[in-house]
Amino acid sequence: MTHPQARRSPAGRRRWLRPVLVAAFVLVPLAEIWAILQVGQLIGPWWTIVLLVLDSMLGAWLIRREGGRAWRALREALQGGRMPARELADGALILIGGTLMLSPGFVLDLAGLLLILPFTRPVARRLLTSVVERRLVVVPGAGLGGFPGPGPGGAFRDGRRPGPGAEGPVVRGDVVD
Repeated sequence: MTHPQARRSPAGRRRWLRPVLVAAFVLVPLAEIWAILQVGQLIGPWWTIVLLVLDSMLGAWLIRREGGRAWRALREALQGGRMPARELADGALILIGGTLMLSPGFVLDLAGLLLILPFTRPVARRLLTSVVERRLVVVPGAGLGGFPGPGPGGAFRDGRRPGPGAEGPVVRGDVVD
């Protein structure tokens, strides 16, 4: 018996993507224009421009600061010999948040700010983790993603571990850099 998600075609799983992209490319710019006009009516056009420039400068400073912290944490995790999952997620969120902050406007800047700030990033990290976990499908008796290979815990269906065995020859050699 196969897993229900393993039977669906990639096109069937991504049927929702086109309407979401159309909505994003139409609704987000309209929301940005509306927000800029509202701020402009509230504080005036020149102050709105100043606020947009200051917003970009704040975004660049935050990206540099938090990106540097994420890079240092990634290097420390790698040097410590542990899997840098959290550090990679933080780096991805800072990259996405920085990209959002590069666009002119207030709506995407606010979303980018929520991804970059260290006290709001854990919420986004949990959301990112749940999305990635849903995309990875583990079928019992199969490998990761439903492909043949070791299942959970690294064991094959018959309980043996991968590696050289009585089934074939072992090729000895040296690794040359």
